[in-house]
Amino acid sequence: MQTDDNVSCLKRDLFKSAGAFHVLVGVTGSVAALKLPLLVSELLQFSGVDVRVVTTEHAKHFYNPADVSVKIYSDKDEWELWTQRSDPVLHIELRRWADLLVIAPLDANTLGKISNGICDNLLTCVVRAWDTSRPLLFCPAMNTAMWLHPITAQQISKLKEFGYVEIPCIAKKLVCGDEGKGAMAEVSTIVSVVEQYRQKPDESSQKT
Repeated sequence: MQTDDNVSCLKRDLFKSAGAFHVLVGVTGSVAALKLPLLVSELLQFSGVDVRVVTTEHAKHFYNPADVSVKIYSDKDEWELWTQRSDPVLHIELRRWADLLVIAPLDANTLGKISNGICDNLLTCVVRAWDTSRPLLFCPAMNTAMWLHPITAQQISKLKEFGYVEIPCIAKKLVCGDEGKGAMAEVSTIVSVVEQYRQKPDESSQKT
């Protein structure tokens, strides 16, 4: 059966290899999503790092999946995988697999969803189910006018209250032509922060 094949493929793809650091990259509908191939490529330069991607539907507009060298999961995969009670639930399987989740970019829409607990797609379901003892990094990216809206600061603050870590946006000339704060942090900055967490000892493994 097709569903059995899908489950078998999922189990193989999300097998947790011993000693590997599993990074899940969430990508949302900001033009900064075009940097996804570079981000994945840079993360894979580190020894022992394994990467998977969760994409929103709108993010797909900005990158070519053929340029991304790892498995990309989307809403379609979640619904095709589950047909009966014994089938795995994809957002839970991804949550179990990942040692770290980095959302890059985090657009204004998904920021609003996460800050209010909304989970209406695969990525936001992963976030809602996330084990908060593990790092969740988020990289805001939006137009300067959207960034300056009063609700943005409130929503960023809410995510920090949850224990999530902001990799702040930067000021530059945006693709739309506006100039100001709102651009996603440089890929090199994001990779550097992920590397800091990769090098930290796993506290859970040291408990007796």
